[in-house]
Parts: sequence; structure tokens; C-alpha cells
Amino acid sequence: MLKRIKTPVSPELEITEITDRVSKFNDRRNVALLFENVKGYDMPVLINAFGSYERMALALGVDRLDEIADEIREIMKLPYLTMKNKTNVLSILQTARKAINFPKYVRNAPCQEVVMERPSLDKIPILKCWPLDGGPFITLPLVVTKNPSTGKRNVGMYRLQKYDSTTTGMHWHIHKNGAENFRDAKSLGQSKIEAAVAIGTDPLLTYAATAPLPRDIDEMVFAGFLRHKSVEMVKCKTVDLEVPANAEIILEGYVSTDEVRREGPFGDHTGYYSLADDYPVFHVECITHRKNPIYFATVVGRPPMEDCYMAKASERIFLPLLQQILPEIIDINMPLEGVFHDCIIVSIKKQYPMHARKVMHALWGTGQMMNVKMIIVVDAHVDVQNLSEVAWRVFNNIDAEHDLEIVHGPLDVLDHSSPMAKWGAKLGIDATKTWASEGHAREWPEEIEMSASVKMRVNYLWNSLGLDS
Repeated sequence: MLKRIKTPVSPELEITEITDRVSKFNDRRNVALLFENVKGYDMPVLINAFGSYERMALALGVDRLDEIADEIREIMKLPYLTMKNKTNVLSILQTARKAINFPKYVRNAPCQEVVMERPSLDKIPILKCWPLDGGPFITLPLVVTKNPSTGKRNVGMYRLQKYDSTTTGMHWHIHKNGAENFRDAKSLGQSKIEAAVAIGTDPLLTYAATAPLPRDIDEMVFAGFLRHKSVEMVKCKTVDLEVPANAEIILEGYVSTDEVRREGPFGDHTGYYSLADDYPVFHVECITHRKNPIYFATVVGRPPMEDCYMAKASERIFLPLLQQILPEIIDINMPLEGVFHDCIIVSIKKQYPMHARKVMHALWGTGQMMNVKMIIVVDAHVDVQNLSEVAWRVFNNIDAEHDLEIVHGPLDVLDHSSPMAKWGAKLGIDATKTWASEGHAREWPEEIEMSASVKMRVNYLWNSLGLDS
């Protein structure tokens, strides 16, 4: 799963090209890469650590991603326990106890073994990923801030373009919690907001920073739930923030509320360059790190790449919570090709006319799903993980006049196709069987399916037919 690269390789474009080729393999060649000899630097680079379903599950400590969803479903049974099923109480309570693991604060931490007296980003092998990028970018940072009003911590993942040895951009999307903390600080008249950046954390913490959590859920508490163990945190040296104690590198500093600088372009996960724009500036005042740190990075671009597997983890983990809001949902699939904010396929147990429309609008009103550009709804028996079957249903089942729903609303900041930035049109496709009560004047035909008795007889005969050889 890990390949050590001893050949000298440049952090400018070459690591990206190698990683991109490896990430596109769908066999044993798709491995995590440790570049031990980065030209011009003493620090090795780890990349593609999350780049497969197997490695993503390994990062979360499970054999398959749905195991976490199953645990969440068990915990969610608590409000419905009755005397009739009291025998389940002990096992469910035991599962629930594992769910709450608040961070543990320590005084000494590996991430502070070395404190740089003169902090300089020049010593870190920050990658320039694509030819037209505006510069080198820190691509796998855990950015820690606190809301100035509530004091609640947020840990998000926002790319950082290196401008010089002590400043970077802070790519806070308008919809993200880090940007909200920044706006609150500015509205209170503060000249800056403190920030810390952790690079090279436990992979589970890295994932937690990307998870679409509700506003007030602490990412480190969520990580404690996933790991069944408290996350160790340590207070920063120069700012009033706590960071993961076992990180490889910590950047401490502040973001000015009255300063912006041109950031980008950046080759993004859409497979296109996100355009240059003005973003706040992060000033690095202190760097701490382990004695022999490893720089963790990622490359994003045309899928599949390792960010796809992080998003797939969120798809599976948060399905039970989505089903609490919309119990008619059977399963969902956010295809890699849709880069997760462009398409979601959902199967439902259809119960009344226009039920598919209700599900579409409910999803558009739920958290980060407000950015989804296309929602395809199919019936309960359709396997949404089988894109060929979904395509067959869509191509055969829709009437263009009645089954397409076009609405307007927010879009991801990175969406390049909309005429307007940050908002535009969205498409809902109702590929469920149309009922007469939904205005279908003609009789809907039955699907072709072999009778169960014939299937059973052929199953019995199958080995003797020799068709598997």
C-alpha cells in the first residue's frame, strides 16, 4: 500500500504527474507514495494516502466504510427503546459511550519538538501541482480557528497558496465555517483572527476536517467518535488555539480582516482551473514541527483522485443521518465523475404523487447539499451504485416536459459552468415510475422479468450447463 520513492523528484509539477498516473490505476499499482528525496529539501513528502476505498477504510479503522454508518444507526435507536426491547439497552448504551470522546489536552507534544526561531515556509516542500497554478499550494491543511463570539472551534480544510516565506492565501469559501468566523471577527471590528494550520495528522483527523458536519459540532469530537478514542490536543506557542498534538508540522499566525491578495488560479478537483480571485492573507508567525517531519500533501484534478475517496466516506457515514430527515431514502450515490457537488443519485420508497420532487427540494435545503447541481431520483429497487442501471432508468423513464425540475439556488464556489458566480440553475430528474395520479395518461408498462420458478430451475441446472468455464 506504500511505495517509497528514492529517486530525486521535483515538488514542482513532477510529484503531481507521478501521483496523477498512480491514482488512475484501479489495481495494486494504486498505492500511497512517500517521496524520500525531494529536490531542494530535506523533508520527505507523503501523498495519495487516501487514494483507494481500502486505504480510506484503513484510515478510519474499519474494514468497510458502511461499518461506521451501521454504528450510527445503532446509536440512533436509543430514543426508540421500550420495555419490549430492553434486552438491547446494554449493547446500545455501550456503543453510545464509545461515541463521545472529548479531546484530551496535553502539555508536551511531538508537533512542538522543534520551534523555529525564524519561521520560514521555504523549508517545506510545498507543491506546485499544475502548470497554470498561481504558485505552490499547501493542499492538505487542517485550518483551526475559533468563532470570536462563541469561542467554538472550527477545523476545516482550505488550500493555502504560498506567497513568500511567511504569508499564504486563505481560501475560505463563502459557505464555509472558517469564512463565517472570519466575517464575525470583521463585523466585531477586529483587525485579525488567529489561525493555526496542522499538516500531517492522523488520517482520521484529516478526514474529519473535510466532513460536512453541522455548524456547532467540533471536528475533533467527531474524530474521537470515529476513533473511539480522545484526540490529543496541545495549546499553540503563540496563539490561543489548540492543535492535534501528533501532527507533523504546525503553522501559527493570524488572518488580517482588512487585507486581501490575489489567489489562484488552481488546478481543482473539477478537472478545471478555479479562477484567480481575492482572498484573505494568512501571516505565519511561528512554525513548530517534529524532529524529522514528513510533509503530507494531496493533488486534486480530474477524478478519480484521493479526495474522491474522502468524499465517498462522507457519503456512507452520513447516510443514516440523511435517512433520519428523509426516511423514504433507500440509498444514495454521489458519483466520482460528479465531484460530489454536481450530482447525487437517490433511490426512494415512493409513496405519493410528486414524492420525488419533495425529496429533491429537501436535499437542496440540507447543509452542503445546497450546492448539488443535479439530483436523479429512482425507485427503491434500483441499485444506485450501478451507473449503467441508473442510466438505463433515466434514458427510458423520463418525459422531458414533466419529469425535469429546474430551480435556482446556491452553487459551489468552484462551479465554472454557471453564468453567475456562486449561484445558478439546478436540475432535478424524476426517473421513478410515473403514476396516473401524476398526470400520466397512458398505461405504464410492466418491466420484463423472468418468473421466479424458472429462475430456480435454471439455478439448479446451471453447473451442468458449463457456461462458467
